[in-house]
Amino acid sequence: MSDAPRQRTTFLGLLPLPERNAVAEALRTETIGGLVLLAAAVVALIWANSPWSGVYEQIRDFHFGIPALGLDLSVGHWTADGLLAVFFLVAGIELKRELVVGELRNPATAALPVIAAVCGMVVPAALYVAVAAPAGGGLGGWAVPMATDIAFALAVLAVLSTHLPAALRAFLLTLAVVDDLGAILIIAIFFTSDLNYPALAGAFAGLVVFYVLQRLRVRGWWWYAPLGIAIWALMYNGGVHATVAGVAMGLILRTTRDEGEKASPAERTSHLLHPVSAGVAVPLFALFAAGVGVSAAALGEVFTRPEPLGVVIGLVVGKTVGIFAGTYLAARYTRARLNPDLEWADVFSLAVLAGIGFTVALLIGELAFSDPAQAEQVKAAVLLGSLIAAVLAAVLIKRRNAVYRRLYEEENIDEDADGIPDIYQRADSGTGGSRADG
Repeated sequence: MSDAPRQRTTFLGLLPLPERNAVAEALRTETIGGLVLLAAAVVALIWANSPWSGVYEQIRDFHFGIPALGLDLSVGHWTADGLLAVFFLVAGIELKRELVVGELRNPATAALPVIAAVCGMVVPAALYVAVAAPAGGGLGGWAVPMATDIAFALAVLAVLSTHLPAALRAFLLTLAVVDDLGAILIIAIFFTSDLNYPALAGAFAGLVVFYVLQRLRVRGWWWYAPLGIAIWALMYNGGVHATVAGVAMGLILRTTRDEGEKASPAERTSHLLHPVSAGVAVPLFALFAAGVGVSAAALGEVFTRPEPLGVVIGLVVGKTVGIFAGTYLAARYTRARLNPDLEWADVFSLAVLAGIGFTVALLIGELAFSDPAQAEQVKAAVLLGSLIAAVLAAVLIKRRNAVYRRLYEEENIDEDADGIPDIYQRADSGTGGSRADG
């Protein structure tokens, strides 16, 4: 038995080239979508606080659909239950990719971001309970401050014109992926009502057919689109939030390529739907979810009512403390060595940025509070908490942007113009060797 010390891996070092390219492609779409999302949220706030707020409410509450199939929903519910299913389908594909070929495929490599993400969910929930319970507030909103909105976070980075190294962006993406998984499980387990078992059985049977079609290598959207819509409708009527259907189908899609195949079904679907999710589905949800009344009295209630106050503290303090402490302790436990070009302050800045919990936080807030007035207060708290986190993160990140710019430029130098950054072709690629080996 060897007594040699275990090799230390490098945390936030140079990403393997395939992973770097995959992350860059995913984040490019998310960044553009995040800017559209930001614009949609601003429009919603202005519209809901304008003289035409009644028109906003009429459109949001207008019902249409197929009543015979149990699908007579308002515009707001169509965006939350329907369009967000596309968002969660893409999230499921991204989670599957991370588990099969990405950062989460290797338990040793996955341990650190998973622990950080879990701590970033548990601490905000605990802080919410600690704030709300002593004041007699409702505890149903414990899950609201648990989620990170990667698109909104990237939009903030784009507005700041930052140059975060690929490893920092990948770490933020992995945190968001694990966050999404946690949110999916929470929605599926805690926010179900009046279960319709025949409908759920039908949804499960549809997922089995979906799986068999994938195993048989059946191609053609005309098979999967009608089947996916049927699974979604059955899941909705089954009493489980319909977005769970999107995640399930995303996880079933094959991620690995067959011999001679240019792209796997998951890659093709993600390439097709990711722009729709980021540029249409999520912004439309934001348009009809973020329209809350903003006044001195409403803002005052955020800090005087226990539920919204718990959400703000959970997002701003809980996310920061949970992710940073979880990352630091996990690094110590796994003997990971921080990239010498970075500091723990950089991890702290990302932890603050992760306090932007927009899309999924708003969704869970709607599910958690049946009282419209209380739901509006919690929505305002999500918006305010996300804004505070964004401003704090902007200050911290801008302070280090010169360092980020230098690292970003070093990562992208390609003097021989062969399409591969020179840093990947050096025998001594610095932090990259340890990162790739980890």
